[in-house]
Amino acid sequence: MKRNILIPTDFSANSWGSIGYALKLFKDEECTFYFLNSVMFKTSKLSNLSNKLLKTMKNNALNELLEMKDIVEHNNANANHDFQIILSTESLKDAIKTAIVEWNIGLIIMGTKGATGAKEIFFGSNTIHIVKSIRDCPVLIVPEDYNFVVPKQIAFPTDFNRFYENKELQPIKEFADLYNSKIRIVHVNEEEELNDIQEHNIKMLQDHLSDYEHSLHWMPKYDKIAVEIHDFIEELEIDILAMVNYKHSFLEKIIHEPIIKKIGFHPIVPFLVIPE
Repeated sequence: MKRNILIPTDFSANSWGSIGYALKLFKDEECTFYFLNSVMFKTSKLSNLSNKLLKTMKNNALNELLEMKDIVEHNNANANHDFQIILSTESLKDAIKTAIVEWNIGLIIMGTKGATGAKEIFFGSNTIHIVKSIRDCPVLIVPEDYNFVVPKQIAFPTDFNRFYENKELQPIKEFADLYNSKIRIVHVNEEEELNDIQEHNIKMLQDHLSDYEHSLHWMPKYDKIAVEIHDFIEELEIDILAMVNYKHSFLEKIIHEPIIKKIGFHPIVPFLVIPE
């Protein structure tokens, strides 16, 4: 089945990096890649100047999108891949929501510059805004300057407090299918022992992943969750980090952790955020 993949771009080196990663990741898959640029400018009916400025901005963005498409088509001699462009005058968030419905998008791939402030410690501000607002499509976040590595290991942190439905695990399975990847389920022991609900959820999760090579990993609670996951990624040479984004999830805990600026936690591998 052909994949429809949306790549928002601001024409920065960052967004070029996410395009490069996407093309390599899906090199053997039939895909249509949609390059989306959002040009939003508050215009006034009384202001000819603002209308002229918007028109200029749209023309410039359209030319850059066409140039981007042309460059990628000439440098990516892959018969599996098609490329389309989308120019929107909505906000980036609304433009993405519209594109998901209009073009039947199955995955969004974005670059991120990482963080400067406490609230954006996990991603750049644009990325965290998108992740919080997109609830009907997985988002793959590619770190700045990340060199493509065949994803043989996928980490899936969970506290086992949630029962995962198959549709939530489907994106992880699809990524595992690409390169026959191993799924590493990781749990940070915040409690002394698991309760009955957690035990049941472990069993159900393993049943859902029975057709995939997977393993359970237990980590003692010795630091902030974000730091522990960072350590797990490095120690097991993880290639993709995946989390389901729901209320009180690991992801929410990390985003709200008061990690001081000097410690930081920037994604060091591509990060797949799956909506509940």
